[in-house]
Amino acid sequence: MCRICGGVVNEFLDLGRQPLSDAFVEPDETADEFYYHLRVGVCESCSMVQQLAEVPRERMFHDSYPYVSSGSVRMREHFTRTAHDLLECESTGSDPFIVEIGSNDGTMLAAVRAAGVRHLGVEPCGGVADVARAAGVRVRSAFFEEAVGAEIAAQDGPANVVFAANTICHIPYLDSIFRGIDALLAPDGVFVFEDPYLGDVIEKNSFDQIYDEHFYVFSARSVQAMARRFGFELVDVRRLPVHGGEVRYTLARAGARTPSAAVAALVASEDARGLAELSTLHAFAAEVDRISRDLVGQLEKLRDSGLRVAGYGATAKSATVTNYAGIGPDLVPCVFDTTPAKQGRLMPGSHIPVRPAEEFAEYGADRLLLFAWNHAEEIIAKEKDFARGGGRWLLYVPEVRLL
Repeated sequence: MCRICGGVVNEFLDLGRQPLSDAFVEPDETADEFYYHLRVGVCESCSMVQQLAEVPRERMFHDSYPYVSSGSVRMREHFTRTAHDLLECESTGSDPFIVEIGSNDGTMLAAVRAAGVRHLGVEPCGGVADVARAAGVRVRSAFFEEAVGAEIAAQDGPANVVFAANTICHIPYLDSIFRGIDALLAPDGVFVFEDPYLGDVIEKNSFDQIYDEHFYVFSARSVQAMARRFGFELVDVRRLPVHGGEVRYTLARAGARTPSAAVAALVASEDARGLAELSTLHAFAAEVDRISRDLVGQLEKLRDSGLRVAGYGATAKSATVTNYAGIGPDLVPCVFDTTPAKQGRLMPGSHIPVRPAEEFAEYGADRLLLFAWNHAEEIIAKEKDFARGGGRWLLYVPEVRLL
């Protein structure tokens, strides 16, 4: 049953037994790993693409959550621009107030704070929330839901903007989220969120965008239907190049704003492509299987030829591809990553060791499997000496290929 409208959900993709994507384990902790069955379907009624099983939120988002928004130069720049856009276009009046759901380490809100604008981050993961507080960002440690939205409104007054990045797709219980936003948002305020886009996932065959945290994969059509169900209206959309392709959705209360032409254009494009049709989604599932087999074949060929292989970027998304394709230390002996919390641990499920990025040069890799493909330009520029020495990058989005 659809978590948004109660309609019939048809399964189109089975990614098998999967671990928690951000649960990097100590070498002696593998026996206690949590697994679940990752299956994905589409609603016949509202076209929402969603997972069929829900992982308890406390297992995914906790004090040791390792992802930080500021870890990429490109993402820091993106969130600074986002803050300036919100301040310029939406934060009107004498005392504007911006709330961010899932504020992480405060990268976006730091720019809001620097502008002297009232703000509040709502972040359940204590470690990253403390990083934001240390930078002077005001944070409430909680999961955002109806009661929290009402409490913030009572304490701080209505918000001009409620913003979220790479967060709303994580939350199965969106009915409570929308009730909380309704309680918090000013009458003429906007709810703005950006998340991975179904159109990009299908076009790029980026099936690793689907993992435990990404419960939904949004499209303009499905967000439009969702907004209407909860008394809101999709009034603007903007394609974003970050994280492998996202859309920024702007919602307002029904009738409060005239939707931009971009909304109708994107919905029409999705309909023309048959984005939510089962035939399209089954074809995507077939591509997922083909690419996984091609990747394993290429890794086996590299191993058998005696070339030294490693991974680069111990991302959450890499859990999906390694566990679905059956890639372990026999094919990728280690993965290099810059995040201290992941180093010295094992990749979820696959148990590939994670090593500090500082050890990369001495390892002497011939081929690097780029799990962090969405940051390819930034990473390849940073590691230019690898290519100069004859090394080659192995990518699997949208096809398996060597650069």
